[in-house]
Amino acid sequence: MKILVADLGIGNLHSLGKALEKAGAEVTITPDPDQWLDARALVLPGVGAFGAGMKHLEPVRDPLKSKLLSGCPALGVCLGLQLMLERSDEDPVDGLGFISGNVPRFPPNVGKVPHMGWSPVDHTGDEMFAGIPSGSYFYFVHSFYPDPEEDVGVAKTKYGLTFPSVLRKANTYATQFHPEKSGDHGQVFLKNFVQFAEYMA
Repeated sequence: MKILVADLGIGNLHSLGKALEKAGAEVTITPDPDQWLDARALVLPGVGAFGAGMKHLEPVRDPLKSKLLSGCPALGVCLGLQLMLERSDEDPVDGLGFISGNVPRFPPNVGKVPHMGWSPVDHTGDEMFAGIPSGSYFYFVHSFYPDPEEDVGVAKTKYGLTFPSVLRKANTYATQFHPEKSGDHGQVFLKNFVQFAEYMA
């Protein structure tokens, strides 16, 4: 299955690409927006700031949003998830708006920010978690969390407050955790995504 990883000029492209290859994908990493729009399956990676990510997505915001709405299999990881929403407290720029809602910063009362390390992810059996028990631990590094206004959460995590740590809309999944850094369970998650993308593409 050919999967294209969008190079947004930020992020851990190498480790995510290698993890997707291990999961069975044929991976291409490119900064070319035209190739993003032509991809059979697309991954938006993430490490970095909201504004910096949107700088690269802005020229193709509308066609990319339409591509996701049309059912193209896609995966957003960490910042890649956050960019799919309408706005973020991190930077005063518009997100893709594929998912309605905001990305607020964790309040001080949650404890240490950023939320960094392993936390349990509770799910109710979405196909992306096949072979992964609810409550399994995944690796997080983030100071902002998704607060969607749509019913798109398929898993949740508690860190001072409870937030949806995996979103699904159409054939797009988005994870606040880093599956490529989450050991065996993260690898199973990526394998499930590759199989899902192959079936849906």
